Amino acid sequence: MNRLAIALAPLILAAGAFNAQAQDPHAGHTTPPPPRTQPVAPTADPHAGHQMPAPAAATDPHAGHVMPSARTPVTADPHAGHQMPAQPATVDPHAGHDMSTMTPAQPDPHAGHDMSNMAPAQADPHAGHDMSTMNMGPPDVPTSADNPGRPPEAPVPPAALSGPVHAADLVFGADAMTASRRTLLRENGDVRITAVIIDRLEAGFGDDDEAWLWDVQGWSGGDINRFWWKSEGEGDFDGGLEEAELQALYSRAVTPFWDVQAGVRQDFRPDGEDTTHLVLGLQGLAPYWWEVDAAAFLSMEGDLTARVEAEYDQRITQRLILQPRVEIDASASDIPELEIGSGLSSVEAGLRLRYEFRKEFAPYVGVEWTRALGDTADYIEDRGGDPEDTRFVVGLKAWF
Repeated sequence: MNRLAIALAPLILAAGAFNAQAQDPHAGHTTPPPPRTQPVAPTADPHAGHQMPAPAAATDPHAGHVMPSARTPVTADPHAGHQMPAQPATVDPHAGHDMSTMTPAQPDPHAGHDMSNMAPAQADPHAGHDMSTMNMGPPDVPTSADNPGRPPEAPVPPAALSGPVHAADLVFGADAMTASRRTLLRENGDVRITAVIIDRLEAGFGDDDEAWLWDVQGWSGGDINRFWWKSEGEGDFDGGLEEAELQALYSRAVTPFWDVQAGVRQDFRPDGEDTTHLVLGLQGLAPYWWEVDAAAFLSMEGDLTARVEAEYDQRITQRLILQPRVEIDASASDIPELEIGSGLSSVEAGLRLRYEFRKEFAPYVGVEWTRALGDTADYIEDRGGDPEDTRFVVGLKAWF
């Protein structure tokens, strides 16, 4: 028995030492003293240099690591050179979910773009709307209902045409409202206006003579129908009146800028050779703001003549205006008693500079050149006249 106890004693002592070592992980380790030349950093790993045994399940995770020296700088990774145990996998929050119906993620079209300067996106006002039935055809333009550019229109309900043309007649009576509508028409679009325009009232000074003339016209009526009258005349300061004419015309607007005029013209001459003409003309505003007055004249003797006048106002300032003016006369036949030849009989061109003290009152100065052509020039030369003349003019333009 004693021999058995003596034989088992070494085994019992070894087992006790093994149990003690299992309780203290550092048991049996030889810890090297810190170097004398440099103290151990207070933040150094206390396990540096330890050769750790394999830990149990709940032992220190650094057990068994070969720790770096205590001289490792403070900023070094304390786990550098460690052989880390496998970490438990993070639990997937979607574990057990059926993800088969999920739409695969689309790549971001703006990936890599700098979006810092972009304005915040606006919500789409049509998001979620069904746009498949929208009419993407031509716009609803104000044309006939049969035009394919417009959607079909429902017929007018019968009740809309059952009452009087003017609903106010039911309240105030037809007689009272007829008079009111007539007044409304007259005051809003059918106004009667009268005007007198003195286009030229001037004196001309040439090499041989001094002359004067007038060119006046006026009208009375509305926007569409008017009575128009025109008068022109000229003479010499020494010899008196040479000729004058007066026109009485019916004028009707055929476009926003043009009137057709028809009427009679009466010529007056000192020698008693008065002549009456039928007139058909066109007056209005041509492109580029040229004011045009063109007319054909048929005399009682069958002589056909024509005249075209055109003038343009070029504003230099709000008050100072330069006006070029051209007048061309023509005849279909020779008229010897009036010293008029067939074809183009004369051309007159002038340039006038006026100053508008008011819109209704504007004196002017200018120059005018006149030239007789063809047989008309021959008639003038035969009586000793000059077919060409240049004059300095002074005059007045006014209206009221």
